[in-house]
Amino acid sequence: MTRQPAFQLKRTETIESLGIDVQEYVHSRTGALHYHIAADNQENVFLVAFRTVPEDNCGVAHILEHTALCGSAKYPVRDPFFMMSRRSLNTFMNAFTSSDWTAYPFASQNRKDYFNLLDVYLDATFFSRLDPLDFAQEGHRIEFSEPDNTDSPLVYKGVVYNEMKGAMSSPVSTLWQTLTRHLFPSTTYHYNSGGDPEAIPDLTYEQLLHFYKTHYHPSNAVFMTFGDIPVEELQQRIEDQALVNFDKLSDEITVEDEKRYFSPIKVEEAYALDEDDCSAKTHHVLAWLLGPSIDLEQQLKAHLLSRVLLDNSSSPLRYALESTDLGASPSPLCGLEDSNREMALMCGIEGSEPENAVEFEQLVLDTLANVAENGVPQEHLEAALHQLELSQREISGDGYPYGMSLILASLSSAIHRGDPIALLNLDPVLAKLREAIKDPDFIPAMVRELLDNPHRVRLTLRPDAKLAERRDAAEAAKLEAIRQQLDDTQKQAIIDQAKALEQRQNQVDDESVLPKVTITDVPAKMHIPQGSENLFKGFHYHFYPQGTNGLVYQQVIMDLPALSEAERQMLPLYSNCLTELGCDGMSYQDTQALQSQVCGGIHAYSSVRADINNEQQVSGYLTLSGKALLDKQSQLTDLMYKTLATVRFDELSRIRELVSQQRTRKEQSVTGQGHSLAIMAAVSQLSPAGQLAHNLRGLQSIRAIKTLDEALRDEANLKQLAADLQQLHQKMLSAPRRFLIVTEAEHQQQLAESMAARWPSVDNKGEFEALSLPSTREAVQQAWTTSTQVNFCAKAYPTVPVEHPDAAALTVLGDFLRNGFLHRVVREQGGAYGGGAGQDSADAVFRFFSYRDPRLTETLDDFDASIAWVLNSELEPQQLEEAILGIVSSIDKPGSPAGEAKQAYHSALFGRTPEQREGFRQRILTVTLDDLKRVAGDYFKPELASVAVVTSPTAAAGLNDQFDIIAI
Repeated sequence: MTRQPAFQLKRTETIESLGIDVQEYVHSRTGALHYHIAADNQENVFLVAFRTVPEDNCGVAHILEHTALCGSAKYPVRDPFFMMSRRSLNTFMNAFTSSDWTAYPFASQNRKDYFNLLDVYLDATFFSRLDPLDFAQEGHRIEFSEPDNTDSPLVYKGVVYNEMKGAMSSPVSTLWQTLTRHLFPSTTYHYNSGGDPEAIPDLTYEQLLHFYKTHYHPSNAVFMTFGDIPVEELQQRIEDQALVNFDKLSDEITVEDEKRYFSPIKVEEAYALDEDDCSAKTHHVLAWLLGPSIDLEQQLKAHLLSRVLLDNSSSPLRYALESTDLGASPSPLCGLEDSNREMALMCGIEGSEPENAVEFEQLVLDTLANVAENGVPQEHLEAALHQLELSQREISGDGYPYGMSLILASLSSAIHRGDPIALLNLDPVLAKLREAIKDPDFIPAMVRELLDNPHRVRLTLRPDAKLAERRDAAEAAKLEAIRQQLDDTQKQAIIDQAKALEQRQNQVDDESVLPKVTITDVPAKMHIPQGSENLFKGFHYHFYPQGTNGLVYQQVIMDLPALSEAERQMLPLYSNCLTELGCDGMSYQDTQALQSQVCGGIHAYSSVRADINNEQQVSGYLTLSGKALLDKQSQLTDLMYKTLATVRFDELSRIRELVSQQRTRKEQSVTGQGHSLAIMAAVSQLSPAGQLAHNLRGLQSIRAIKTLDEALRDEANLKQLAADLQQLHQKMLSAPRRFLIVTEAEHQQQLAESMAARWPSVDNKGEFEALSLPSTREAVQQAWTTSTQVNFCAKAYPTVPVEHPDAAALTVLGDFLRNGFLHRVVREQGGAYGGGAGQDSADAVFRFFSYRDPRLTETLDDFDASIAWVLNSELEPQQLEEAILGIVSSIDKPGSPAGEAKQAYHSALFGRTPEQREGFRQRILTVTLDDLKRVAGDYFKPELASVAVVTSPTAAAGLNDQFDIIAI
């Protein structure tokens, strides 16, 4: 194709290490930037981002991100974004609001689907309708708590309002927002771009419109694309569908450099914690504002400094924070923040007391002074560079699509008018740094500069058990004052708006205006990597040839033996200890230093799943997993062997630290993962694997780790735990072993020789009793209480395992219920940030859930109402096709080359062979509307329902006495 004339090519660069060509274009008339990453990859990615710089805490950028997706000029339907999510074979669809940009990305492997989504995204962003009722739904509104009773109290509603209430229930989110408020006293980062729930109701519709007109313009936009579709074709569509309608804006949106402090500041603030005992719940953080993030050399030097100081337990600052008695564990806010215009380096502790602030600061400064004077071992610097190189080379794609990962890694630089192409091609700067670190004063000089930097903030965030109560009272008083000022006309306007919004939410739009794919566009077959079972000089292993860009992935997989209940409860801690303790006579610090020099990390995890025909019958495995660059593969093999064979369970103080760290991580997970935790609780007595998951990863595990952490204050209990871990380890050493290798085909022989020479065969001729779990199939009715402003609801029903004929229909029914009923009722009308339903064939259960939900029993009632809707309504074939497309899209979603191979291998271990997975996918494609009605009637019996919610103590007190109330 000929070049699109509206775009001017500025430069092109080949990055051989990633197998991509990157081109930079500018749109001649508007100044819009376009970066295209040409790759031999059919998962094409699109992203358009706008510089969005809020000047208050009203959340205008975040609310606009939501509202822009609620209808546009070409697609005047109420919810094109969610409608397209179910009329598509996308592998990714979302929208993000960051601190200074808002982005709209998607990915698809289907060319027709890609251009469908491109048209909708371009229209949504550049020609949004921004209906006032959508602003009320997504942003905020006030309603009477009893809709037609003007004497009833007023309440705030809105999806973003409730989302941010949930987000700011997290102490870590509060910590971050408080820190940036003081670290950035005058620029946009001073404000919460997501919106502070106390300020969100101050945003007006007119302010939203003004922000849209000034920020959502091509002159303020960055386009980024990835894949094998020719760039000329993409630019022609972008020009025709959007840019041709615009001229250049005269104003340029930028973020200025922050005004610098002349001396460090010290701040103490409070966060809400609804607990009787607030001891050991204080956070301390020390943060420095550094230089510009778009200076690549400065950025990589800062990354190097952060890694050397904080990467692992052999890093001096990390070790000081882990081993101090001033707090329970290092803060989640440890490391470099490089996405803003100016970078920040931070470190901290949690589980502390307010009075420890001065000692904490002195500990950090003394540790840094020691590094400035004595430096760090040269191998630590080389290891940090090695980690940067490894992360640069690895082909990701298991979380985000690979192309999306590349785009997001370089987006911030593009937003700040830096050089995103240089960020993708780190090799030249890494080579420069390799020379620079030969100077023994390299790190000491950087640390001295840090110590001399006066723009430093010490933040102490202490718990306040009454803060939430005072906040709620202030909100109620504010709403009551508003109500008292209302005249009859204003009261009626509130009632009218609520009715108009409900009517709009219930209206049936003409979806035919939207483009779509159909079942005929679905690929005939799944893509599942094929591996082989091999024997080399008595060494059995599985090999998957995948394009891994010079990385090697190794796994040792052991069958889980029969374990007592106490031993099963230890599995997460044991898995963590296996790679976090010392080995081969080395301390844990020296072992972690060696890990950093040799590989991209070694970790262990246990997995337990039910049989494909019987949820009561389980099997389980412990996996030791590592990855390395090819030239380090023999060292990785050696280290993995030593990790398993010679781990030290005599490092008692380290075991104590790991328990404490696990506790803080688990306690912080509730507000972010509340829906998953509620689902696990609802399923906890319905299947053996579900019960184990609840005990090891769910809400019960939080209670268990708290109890264990308290018990370990007694030295005798700590010694007993170490002995129990050692005993469990001995059981694992005698279990049958399997080996998995994933890398390029030409390296197979080299890897096999290396591993065969290191790993002795295990004598499994003796008796081995495999793991089994006690049967269970009972319902629960539980309310788990914690410090939260929102709720998470779950309801589950016993159904069937994956090979049962009804499993496919139940799987489709989950998407059908979400698309046709739950999204509208739970999210749009109920105000929850999210909600849905789905079949989990592994545990043979069907689950309903809501996320960051202002309601509780009403949502549980809506779950029941959705069942009645399926049973009693005339169901549409179009809705069935959309549900099937959604399921097939999730089944076919690609991962990284290594991730796909590992998934194929582990799925087959549990009986999910390629043939089984392909057969299930084919059954999905043949589900009928009659099947949906039949399974809904057969399995959703009210008396079988199992319910669990995560809520506040106050809300739990209002539940009926059938609920068991359990404090987390």
